[in-house]
Amino acid sequence: MPTPTVTLAVLLAAMTASIVLMRLNQNAASPPLLIADRWLRWIIFAIGGAYLAYEYQWITRPFWALAGAFFLVWFLVVTLHDWLAISAHSLSPLPLFPSYSVNSSGDEWPVRPRLLKTREWLRAQGFRPVQALKAEIGGGIYLRTSIYQDAPATIRVQVSFIPHSSGAVAVCYAVSSLTTDGARYLTDNLFVPFAGFYPENWFVERSPWRRSLEGLIRRHRRRLEAAGATPAAFHDDPLDDLNSVQRELDRLNTELGFLHPHPKREDLGKFTSEGRYRVWKEIWTLNYLGRAARYE
Repeated sequence: MPTPTVTLAVLLAAMTASIVLMRLNQNAASPPLLIADRWLRWIIFAIGGAYLAYEYQWITRPFWALAGAFFLVWFLVVTLHDWLAISAHSLSPLPLFPSYSVNSSGDEWPVRPRLLKTREWLRAQGFRPVQALKAEIGGGIYLRTSIYQDAPATIRVQVSFIPHSSGAVAVCYAVSSLTTDGARYLTDNLFVPFAGFYPENWFVERSPWRRSLEGLIRRHRRRLEAAGATPAAFHDDPLDDLNSVQRELDRLNTELGFLHPHPKREDLGKFTSEGRYRVWKEIWTLNYLGRAARYE
């Protein structure tokens, strides 16, 4: 076992780093910072629990065996928390695929320097604003979205602002294109779990670690080139397109057993048992690895 002094120094350093990350993230709302903080808290719990149990001789086992046991205890506790949260969301009236409406209040872009720079960059690159939308996600809280597209109307950029309880605003981007053969290419950096099914003619890549809009658009264009796809212009306005997509995803995921049919949702909840497992799995991969789960 490391000496008590070394163990305490490691714990203090980890706790200090965790506090710093939490303070930084109050304004940044950055998924990478959240992931780092989650790992630090896991390590603090495992090493701290093992240190107390070993020093006070609560359990007569080697230090590293105790650390491993407390590591598993954290896993089980967080898993139980996630399962309860999934069950609560499944039984709640909160919509999985909320309906969008036009946002005419003029508050679609938060007045924050880092976000305003993104808007200026989009305009400098030839993307023009098409529509500002919003969708109620429950309790009077709205997901605000601004849609931009390039001059040929072959690339649409969806900029979504996700409010946090701390008052910070996280921003996520979704870049989409339609092709002449009827496919839809989507490249986004959303860190909210979905875990459901996409239509067969959708080609989706989720990259939560890629926080740069410029890098995301560059990656999207490379995907189109690599597939030899010929982009087609969008003809529907974003409101009609997004609401149509929401209805299609709801229908498809009900048919494939991810969601219960609508008449049964009040009694059984929205997610089936398979759906709950898939959501739990994606919560873990997003929260601790920063990647969406992959399914065959």
